Amino acid sequence: MKENKLILVLGGTRSGKSQYAEKIAKIQGQRVLYLATATVNDNEMKRRVRLHQERRPDAWDTREEPIKVTQVINELGDSYDVILLDCLTLWITNLLLENQNINEAHLAEKEKQILQEASELALVCSKTNATVIVVSNEVGLSIVPEYPLGRVFRDISGLANQIFAQRASEVYFVAAGLPLSLKGN
Repeated sequence: MKENKLILVLGGTRSGKSQYAEKIAKIQGQRVLYLATATVNDNEMKRRVRLHQERRPDAWDTREEPIKVTQVINELGDSYDVILLDCLTLWITNLLLENQNINEAHLAEKEKQILQEASELALVCSKTNATVIVVSNEVGLSIVPEYPLGRVFRDISGLANQIFAQRASEVYFVAAGLPLSLKGN
């Protein structure tokens, strides 16, 4: 099995990171799978998802999977030229809130479990035949969250981004719609 191209695209909210990842995907191959991790729980999220859907080329396949992302890439990685995973931090949110019964005593164990899953996902992304483009939020540049769950989310996201950046052949940081190459091209 060949080592593929794993590309990480980081940025803040509305930074242009998803648009930049989509631009890379269009260049990388014809058969593209858009792997969406968002869950729609309110009208604001529904609007955000619709904007992403409207930008996507009709030829791209879309798979919505909030939790079992590793399994989808394992199953479909050889069927596509490109898999665009949007977004890693929403996936982390889904994992963190999966059982809805979260308390401070379980946060350390949950953090360990999610980081293990992130390591496994990064490995799968780097081994599949498709080029995998992972979009993720850089949440560590903001204020310190007031609540423990927010701080754990911030920490897991930062550590997961590091895991992916280490395995990636290219890493970009997007701010104000402008990509900055951090690694690779």
